[in-house]
Amino acid sequence: MIRGTDALGERLARGGALPPLVWIATDETLLGLEAADAVRAAARAAGYDERRGFHAERDLPLSDLLHEIDSPSLFASRRLLELRLSGKAGKGTGDALADLVPRIGDDVRLLVSGPRLDRQATESPGFARIDRTGWVVAIAEVERAALPDWIGARLARQGQRADPATLRLIADRVEGNLLAADQEVRKLALLLPAGPLAADAVRAAVLDVARWDVFDLVEAALGADVQRALRCLQGLRAEGTAGPVILWALADALRSLLRVDAALRQGRPLAQAMRDARIWGPRERLVPAALRRTTPELRRRLLRECARADRILKGLERGDDDAALRAIVLALAGASVPEAVVRSA
Repeated sequence: MIRGTDALGERLARGGALPPLVWIATDETLLGLEAADAVRAAARAAGYDERRGFHAERDLPLSDLLHEIDSPSLFASRRLLELRLSGKAGKGTGDALADLVPRIGDDVRLLVSGPRLDRQATESPGFARIDRTGWVVAIAEVERAALPDWIGARLARQGQRADPATLRLIADRVEGNLLAADQEVRKLALLLPAGPLAADAVRAAVLDVARWDVFDLVEAALGADVQRALRCLQGLRAEGTAGPVILWALADALRSLLRVDAALRQGRPLAQAMRDARIWGPRERLVPAALRRTTPELRRRLLRECARADRILKGLERGDDDAALRAIVLALAGASVPEAVVRSA
């Protein structure tokens, strides 16, 4: 398996023939597009001048793919077939694609792109066959903590550089939107000269294009990043996200912490407890610290405050809904919040 766009670039730079099948799996739209463009460029350089696209929402268009693989082209001697998967690949997807590979001759190459692969897909026999005869390119999401460095690397490509504070500023403005981050970096190349960038000039040039979701909020709170959690809450409210949706995400995180804590008290390993509570991805690293930082009593109290904030939002109880949400987020993030804060909201 090839992990990341840099590893893919190194593999392509070595030259040599493209394998029959290249499968790009990622949830990062920008990085997936760039990886696919790199494969297309390599295919064109190798003489695969004709392209044909297919789209799969539920069922793979196997008969159409087989027809293209087995039929000679009228316009070019070599063809690149592209299959876009709109949903996650299941166990059967890998098996079906693996069965296609032996049918692919030297005049055809197949480029598959879709969401990241889960364990069910990667543990299938078909996936193992593809990984032996083709390239599976797994591109991880750019995590929030790594976003400033990612932006710095993009600036370096265009001969510009910025200090850590300025990189954090750009990251704050575009958080949750990698396409917007790339757009802003490209804009800086047009507006500002090469070399070191002045913070004031960057601040004036970069728009606030952050896009938030409730999962960003929960991860910031679990990670004790108070300022980011508050920015996220403010952004969600400004974008019109319904208060009950925010409360659902917070309450779900609190219940997950309680379930993991209860499993640990029963003697289960932490990894198993988190799997049973359906905790994965970035939260796997955040939950252990959140468990140490909060007590079961605090989590239960915050669940009660979530219920009270829900009544305020629905007009069933008097209070300031924004203050109630803010107090819950602060307490979950580990900020010192008097118990009376929510009650006085």
